[in-house]
Amino acid sequence: MLALHGGEGDGVDVRLTDGEALALRMTSLLLREHPRGRPSTVAGVVQWFGAMQAQDVASGMWSLGVRLPGATAADVHEALERREALRTWPMRGTVHLVPPRDARWMLAVTGVRALAGVQARRAALGLTEAEVDRAADVLGTALAGGGRLTRAECLATLAAAGIGTTGQRGYHLLWYASQRGVTCIAPHVGTEQTFALLDEWAPDPHRPERDEALGILALRYFRSHGPSTRQDFAGWTGLTAADARRGIAVAGDGLATVRVGETEAVLDPALLDAPRQPLDDVLTPPGFDEYLLGYKDRALMLDPAHKQAVIPGGNGVFQSTVVRAGRVVGTWKRTLGKTRVTVTVHPLADVDRAPVEAALTGYARFVGLPLKLTWPA
Repeated sequence: MLALHGGEGDGVDVRLTDGEALALRMTSLLLREHPRGRPSTVAGVVQWFGAMQAQDVASGMWSLGVRLPGATAADVHEALERREALRTWPMRGTVHLVPPRDARWMLAVTGVRALAGVQARRAALGLTEAEVDRAADVLGTALAGGGRLTRAECLATLAAAGIGTTGQRGYHLLWYASQRGVTCIAPHVGTEQTFALLDEWAPDPHRPERDEALGILALRYFRSHGPSTRQDFAGWTGLTAADARRGIAVAGDGLATVRVGETEAVLDPALLDAPRQPLDDVLTPPGFDEYLLGYKDRALMLDPAHKQAVIPGGNGVFQSTVVRAGRVVGTWKRTLGKTRVTVTVHPLADVDRAPVEAALTGYARFVGLPLKLTWPA
């Protein structure tokens, strides 16, 4: 038997079944106990992943909550107010939670790719390069000195400076200011999204060289998502195939290659000490969670027959899922009221109701409301 090698393309001595790979993947995702131990803080979880999908703020909050047993939404909000993590557009043109010290270099290495070809979108909105740059400068000036503005206040500030924000122009200008590293998304105030200066929310940025940054991305991605493929990594970061390969090479012995069926996959070597046997647990992660969004190929977790139910119309809007033994077996939707949270479950396979109710009771505890659970007749 060959010795285990680090990196991609070396000799492989570990072969995993699909079931074993899925069990290890659930461990990497911090949805089960990990040999390295599970982080116990918001900062620790976000650092573990490197970046966590958070385009929907409620979904991003529960992504943290499901990995921090006993934490409440108020606890997570307070941690974000302490700047344990911040939201911005680091890659793929979508919002993620990232460690504050890493926001700037991630924007430079992966976020910059979202700016490629943006001229066509800008032209369609009737914006010039000079206008979007001026908008970023106007917001930077308005936020200086610890300022914090809601989305509506940001748009009003731009309008007062003579910059039109109608239609999709406003969103584009706010996105561009963060993409350029001027602003970041601060925690909500009530129901209002707010913005702050990135320099003030991340005053001590890490500044790795490009190769080091690619290696950090690879280490964090495969640590938190492995076993997964180079194609998954490239899809998650939006990097070119060449940069994805380079990141894995730079990571060196920090990563190991295994085979899942006939496919080579990469993981954190420590994961090989985790249990590989199936575990009949039930979880209820949000729709926009790394559990599904962190992979290009989701076949281990999602039956193709259920794809339409989870991503209706293929429009990029993911439903919250009921997960049993690592596989999607249903979806759920919640309605927050003043006195309770109502959750409707839509099974996609046979599932025992009791563990589903227990998992969703944990969600209700997270949001601080009693649970009313409904099932289809």
